[in-house]
Amino acid sequence: MKAGFYPKLAAGNIKKNGQAYFPYILTCILTIAMFYIFKSLSMNPGLNDMRGTTYLSFMMMLGSVVIGLFALIFLFYTNSFLIKRRKKEFGVFNILGMEKRHLALVIGWETLYVMLASLAAGLGIGIALDKAMFLLIGRIVGTEVVLGFFISPKVIAITVELFAGIFFLIFLNSVCQIHIANPIELLRAGNAGEKEPKTRWLIAFIGAACVGTGYFIAITTENPLTSIFAFFVAVVLVILGTYLLFTAGSIAFLKLLRKNKNYYYKTRHFTSVSGMIYRMKQNAVGLANICILSTMVLVMVTSTSSMMIGMEDILDTRYPSGFMVLSHETEPERSKEVLETVRALQKEWDFRIKNEIEYTYLDFSAFCDGDTFYVELDAAITAIDSSHVLFFMTLDDYNRVEGQHKTLRDDEILIYSNRTAYNEPVLKLFGKEYRVAEKLEHFMGNGTQAASMASAHYIVVPKMEQMEEICAKQKEVYGDISSGIDTFYGFDSDHEEKEQIQFYNAIVKTLKSRGLNVWIESRAEARTDFVSLYGGFFFMGIFIGALFVMATVLIIYYKQISEGYDDRERFVIMQKVGMDHGEVKASIRSQVLTVFFLPLVVAGIHVAAAFPLISRLLALLNFVNTRLYLVCTVVSFGVFAGMYIVIYAVTARVYYRIVTR
Repeated sequence: MKAGFYPKLAAGNIKKNGQAYFPYILTCILTIAMFYIFKSLSMNPGLNDMRGTTYLSFMMMLGSVVIGLFALIFLFYTNSFLIKRRKKEFGVFNILGMEKRHLALVIGWETLYVMLASLAAGLGIGIALDKAMFLLIGRIVGTEVVLGFFISPKVIAITVELFAGIFFLIFLNSVCQIHIANPIELLRAGNAGEKEPKTRWLIAFIGAACVGTGYFIAITTENPLTSIFAFFVAVVLVILGTYLLFTAGSIAFLKLLRKNKNYYYKTRHFTSVSGMIYRMKQNAVGLANICILSTMVLVMVTSTSSMMIGMEDILDTRYPSGFMVLSHETEPERSKEVLETVRALQKEWDFRIKNEIEYTYLDFSAFCDGDTFYVELDAAITAIDSSHVLFFMTLDDYNRVEGQHKTLRDDEILIYSNRTAYNEPVLKLFGKEYRVAEKLEHFMGNGTQAASMASAHYIVVPKMEQMEEICAKQKEVYGDISSGIDTFYGFDSDHEEKEQIQFYNAIVKTLKSRGLNVWIESRAEARTDFVSLYGGFFFMGIFIGALFVMATVLIIYYKQISEGYDDRERFVIMQKVGMDHGEVKASIRSQVLTVFFLPLVVAGIHVAAAFPLISRLLALLNFVNTRLYLVCTVVSFGVFAGMYIVIYAVTARVYYRIVTR
């Protein structure tokens, strides 16, 4: 054959199959661009120079890993659609005398063209948008951005190596599929899956059980310490159950529709239901993928956007006072010196303060079994899922700080729980029983428990002697790692944040220079780190969510094209026996509406079931505004559903053109 025959043939094949190839190439380009941007940001030295961006480099690196894994899996998946559509073409080439090694050469040239075009365009877009994304991060976290343009040859090399490796694996997979099939199998590949699948009720039942168990875990898990593990278990169960339900349950559902004579024996339903039954075995995985990707998009976007919008609520939860001084000095004179030093600095700086709070407290870890809390070193290993923080203060301090006039008997307590509710009428600790006189609806706290993953119970005891007795008993158990009775001093200020940060630094420097055992926190000083952390989450959520939306669109598009070619001959026959264009359109609409919106509906149910568990996980990140999270969830689902409808309108038109031409 002439030199250049295979390269020309490969180029012609791509152009001829442009309807399938161009969306695939576009996906490759955007994936490469997003990987380059995240990888470049993770290695951009300017990111480390921006104040408060401690976590961003790591998060951008993590995002690049996620995108790299996604690219490997998803590009393999989408390429399978291309190979399926091309097998008949390759079969014709094989019958006409082209050997399989020649087909491998054609596939190799096609893969090379796609790779070069994708890398050139993807890197070009990535480099062009890299600075814009850097400026966007600076805007999100509210820091000044250093001018300059960063292009890293190392990042370009990493991107080229990664995607060259992915395309090489795709090439090997395509060649293997062609090599193991004979010409007849290649010619019939487009009609594979035409045998009516059996109804597998056991698999459908297992799928429903997996999804139901995942929902049960998500709804009933209350302890934040177990929420993270429970989340992954629930996710695995729901994903597995979704695939099983779409694979077996959808077939069972369609056969039930077929048994319903009033529904089935109508023109628009008869052709659509009968066609979907035969193809559902091969399309169920695609529908399940759409459902899972849709759920992931909704979860990421709603959680990250709600945290970003609710940043002030997060800071208020973690830092109830603008300045918090926690004295760990055991001697009263030294603890008094801490407070006197801070107040002296307030006068020296002429620093305006308000909402001053001062009290003594005791906190330590305990493990719950019903109404009994026990303190044991070994329990930290065996009962981690029942770990709680007990926070004690006296009734006098509580009444003074909260402006209350409550009274307690010697065996009574007041209690407030920040996460896991305490519903027992009594509380047993160190062999003593305390009756819960009242469950408080609010407690000021000091922010340290908000930073802990364990649930906290704030307990008000009648007298200092009782708190000292409890302190002595926990010291007997914990020894060197025990807690003491500490002093909390908090206050707010109306000074500018810059001045508050300067005053915070002065407090830290002065108290540390005197060798005082103290912990100081400032809301103004911590704001930049919090905005950096949650801004990074928001950036990742939006862009990786956009990547998953793109994947969802492509799966839907290829699904419609694949079904269009499978259905074309059937609809041609139907039109020949009397079905007009209007009836064809009605049948297409019935088919698409029956199955197309099923993944969206199931994704909405998944998000609703996951809502309680994700709310508890967000509480670990100090986000407790459930109402805001609910609003973000509803709005995000509405926007996503609108996009889904637009995708439906576009792809249904493509499907209709294929089956009616």
